[in-house]
Amino acid sequence: MFEITVKIINPMTDENDLDTVLLNFLVAIGYMPRVDPQRDFNSAIKSVPYRLFKECFLMHRDREWTVDELVAYLGTTRPTLYRHLNKLKSMDMLDEIQHGMTKKYQIRYGDIARAWSFVEANVKFAMDRYRETVNHISKLVRGE
Repeated sequence: MFEITVKIINPMTDENDLDTVLLNFLVAIGYMPRVDPQRDFNSAIKSVPYRLFKECFLMHRDREWTVDELVAYLGTTRPTLYRHLNKLKSMDMLDEIQHGMTKKYQIRYGDIARAWSFVEANVKFAMDRYRETVNHISKLVRGE
């Protein structure tokens, strides 16, 4: 299942602080809960979902992580980790690589820009399906 929040945002191209831009992006796409930047910024960038995305998947793009490695690195529990991995998987942002009996994870294609192209294709497909349904509803309303 593909799931992402889509809303119009102002691109933060004038902002040079990675944490500010990344946190706003992750909130906008629905990966992270809404954050009050004045009050919750520091706790948000220290949170498990943020660190998972930034420290593990962005800053170590070429590394494939096992669940045990991620749990140890983030100092979290398996259920918490799986909740955030599943959220990223539902957005199609992660590659899940099977090595024998072990699964490893990394950002899709090892590159956020390339991963995002995949997300955009999924959004377009979803919007096309909505359009088909809206057109069908319109026909039904007109009695066609």
